[in-house]
Amino acid sequence: MATEGIDAVILETHNWGKSAKFFQSLGFELEFATDHNSGQLRNGSGPSVFIVEVPEDREPSLQIVLKVTDADAFKPGPGVEVVSEFADTHYGTREMTVRDPDGRLWNLQAPPKQ
Repeated sequence: MATEGIDAVILETHNWGKSAKFFQSLGFELEFATDHNSGQLRNGSGPSVFIVEVPEDREPSLQIVLKVTDADAFKPGPGVEVVSEFADTHYGTREMTVRDPDGRLWNLQAPPKQ
């Protein structure tokens, strides 16, 4: 089994409100907001954009999350370095981290174990 494309983009920001309004001005709709300066937006059926506010002393990052339908059936192919196997997250998914040949880390996200 392979990945199924991009599931989400995780965007760190220094100002959740301004970033959310920026994406809403581009046609994204707010799916939910949390009580800790983060939330998820989506435009149509494409990947979600999850925005999370980080402290001013931290450089904001951007992460692309790849979709996996069944974590138990997923087997990475040759040349994929597994950094961490699928594990449950506190937000209700399972995630795995892999490293590409240039050293970038990629998160793969799957639904929770049934």
